[in-house]
Amino acid sequence: MSNTPVVIRPVDIASADGVIDGWWLHPLGAGPWPAVIVHTDIKGVRPAFEETARRLAALGHAVLLPNLYHRALRITDIDPSLSLHDEAQRAQLGKLRESVSTDGTHRDHVALLDWLDHQPEVRGGAIGIVGYCMSGAIALRTAADFPDRVVAAASFHGGRLASDDADGPHLRASAIRARLVLGYARQDKSMPDERIAQLEAALTSAGVAFTSDHHDALHGFAVSDKPEYSAAATELHWKRLQDLFAATLGAAR
Repeated sequence: MSNTPVVIRPVDIASADGVIDGWWLHPLGAGPWPAVIVHTDIKGVRPAFEETARRLAALGHAVLLPNLYHRALRITDIDPSLSLHDEAQRAQLGKLRESVSTDGTHRDHVALLDWLDHQPEVRGGAIGIVGYCMSGAIALRTAADFPDRVVAAASFHGGRLASDDADGPHLRASAIRARLVLGYARQDKSMPDERIAQLEAALTSAGVAFTSDHHDALHGFAVSDKPEYSAAATELHWKRLQDLFAATLGAAR
């Protein structure tokens, strides 16, 4: 892991649906650096994802970690102790999840990309994006929504990347110009083998360049505060991210 000092500060970004709060991280110094947006799993922005963003920043990126739940709560009001393994707490997280919609996240990214364009720490217009669990689908949809901006997108233990829904990310494959990295979890009910095959068939048919790994680890393997965390799978995830951003954004390996 790089020992590069990192600057981190809170940000409030105006959007069509109110203020998006988040964290802005970049290496210490004048820059500029290639920009990456990091999205969280269902439990939202918390120390585990702040550490992920910090590590990406130390590797030579300007990193934006936005609050997907900004319509419902600010980051300071999110309870990081909520557990999917407790019925009542899972219901609370489900309510938060309902505040995140396909149309809403599209509007969010219009605002986030515009904000990035005005940051002196950011180099050029091309960006990368990475999502975990529920936000893996957001990463792929954003790549399809903004093909002239998103040159690299990654999903780790992403759920419902292919589905019967009208907004299934696999249906947008023909719009994607980004290079993709896909990291699947073992025995993942949110992305079973038949859905993986459906997604990859759509990407291949559309000519999308992608790398995929079937990790011998459970859903949640790349998030350090999850009981399913796997150090080995997480390190492979970091290698894939570094290689992806080096190839597409010119970031350091």
